[in-house]
This record gives sequence, C-alpha cells and structure tokens, in this order.
Amino acid sequence: MIVRPALWVMIVFVAIAAAPDAAYVKEVEAWRAKHETDYRRDWVSIEGLFFLKPGENRAGSNRETDIVLSPKLPASLGSFFLENGRVRFVPHSGVSVSRRAEHAEESERVTAAVDLNPDGGKQPADELIVQDVRMVIHRSGDRLALRVRDEHGEMAESFVGFRWFPINEEYRVTGRFIKDRMPREIKIPNLLGDLDTYTTEGVVEFRLKGETIRIRPMTTRPKRFYFVFRDASSGHETYAAARFLYSDLRDDGTTVLDFNEAYNPPCAFNPYTTCPIPPKENRLKVRVLAGEQAYPHEPVKRSQ
Repeated sequence: MIVRPALWVMIVFVAIAAAPDAAYVKEVEAWRAKHETDYRRDWVSIEGLFFLKPGENRAGSNRETDIVLSPKLPASLGSFFLENGRVRFVPHSGVSVSRRAEHAEESERVTAAVDLNPDGGKQPADELIVQDVRMVIHRSGDRLALRVRDEHGEMAESFVGFRWFPINEEYRVTGRFIKDRMPREIKIPNLLGDLDTYTTEGVVEFRLKGETIRIRPMTTRPKRFYFVFRDASSGHETYAAARFLYSDLRDDGTTVLDFNEAYNPPCAFNPYTTCPIPPKENRLKVRVLAGEQAYPHEPVKRSQ
C-alpha cells in the first residue's frame, strides 16, 4: 500500500501598506523643515529664565548680580525694575544695548530708562539686544521673568536635533467641531505651577484606531485651534508631558487633525521654558505614533 503525503496548498496573503501620497509627504516634510528652523531660532537658543522680584533686579555677568548672564556680556548690564506689573529697564552707563519691537526690522539704542512690553500681550513684545544675546520679558501666569536667548550659548550648542516618526496618513483625520453654548476662558497649569489663561469654544470629535475621541482645543485666533494633548505613547516613544498640534476650522464645521505634525513643546529639550499641561479631556487612551518622537534625554540647565 502506497501512502501519499497529504498535499497542502498554502495561500499566503501579504498585506502591503499603501505608500503615502507623494504630494502629501512633500507637504508634511516642508512643514517639519519650517518648524525646525523656527524652533532653532525661538526655543533652542533660550539660555536662561529669571523670575523678577518686586523692585530692582540687577543684571550682568558679575556673579554678585541678581541675574547672572553669560560671561561674554558686561559685568553690569543694567537693572530691571518690576513695579505694579510693569517692567522698566535702566541701562548701566556706557553699555551698548538696543531695543527692537517684536517683528520689527529696525532697532534703537537704549540710553535711558525704558518700559518693556512682555510677550503674549496685546502690544508687540520688546526685545533687548546685547551683542548677539536677546532678552525679552516673559509672562508665566501672574509672574514676569527675563527670558534670555543666545544662539551660540550652551543650550543651543548641546541641542541634538529633532526626531520624527515616518509619515503615516492613518494619523491624518477629519474631526467635527462641537461648539459649547458660549466661548469661555479656562486656566491651564504649566510645568512651573503657574496658571495660564486660554479661550476655548468647544471640542473636536474624530475617529482614530477604531475609537471615537473628543479633544478640547484652545482658540488662538478666529478659526484657529491649538491642541495640548497626551496619549498612551507619552513617556515612552513620545515626550511625557505633552505634545502640541494646530488645525484650522473649516466653514462646514470640520477640521483636519494631522498628527504627523504633532510636535514637542520646548520644555522637552530646554529647561528654561514654560509649557502647559494637557487638561484631563485631552489625555488620549490610544497610542499616537506620529509626529515628533521623544527627545533622547532630560533637559539640563547650563553650568553657572
């Protein structure tokens, strides 16, 4: 008796993921390139954050001053006076300091006392420039601080760069805006414990990974949404505290959330920044493996 081996016919299905549309990939890559350029200029270069006490705050490279600046700057730069929620700068005699309003091209020499507009207000922020170091008054909740930027400082020199997930169209979703009865202001704590005020008008509902999700944006200007969120990848593949994402509200009440453009707040790599903590409703249970990945290590303050 001849026993023939059983004949098994195996059919193997190979799932091949569709490649992202070339034009879409180019669009996201261009967005990421611009984001990296902007962040290197505005956030990577932050070299210090000094909260001001009421009255006089002396600044300079002299270690006896209240605000100790880079050794390359004058020993005594001048004084910042905090009075009634306003900051006035008085330069030290003989020191070369310029002032430039936010987005302005021209600067002017500061030779006498001058009031400074802080960032985040209705008026353009005033920036002081000494050599290649820039300084601005920063508001964190109810407190005011001096924020210092130096493109050639230790923080900028030690920055290791940006890391992104591969572009995946699965993480580009269309959401439906559900308006609240009335716009309202909410207080959101930042990582320093201060409360920052934002305007919110509703929530955005969308589907991702088979789940229906609602997330609350802040409105930064008409029809412009700002999302601060966490997800199940936070603290693992992505930054632990939060990531940011922007989108625009369409006339039909929908908005496109492209998590391939989700990015780390500056506090992920710079300890001199203030970043909001996501509200509870923006802490997603799904893993969002798209956008910017976690910075390789915890940010470290420069040597003093």
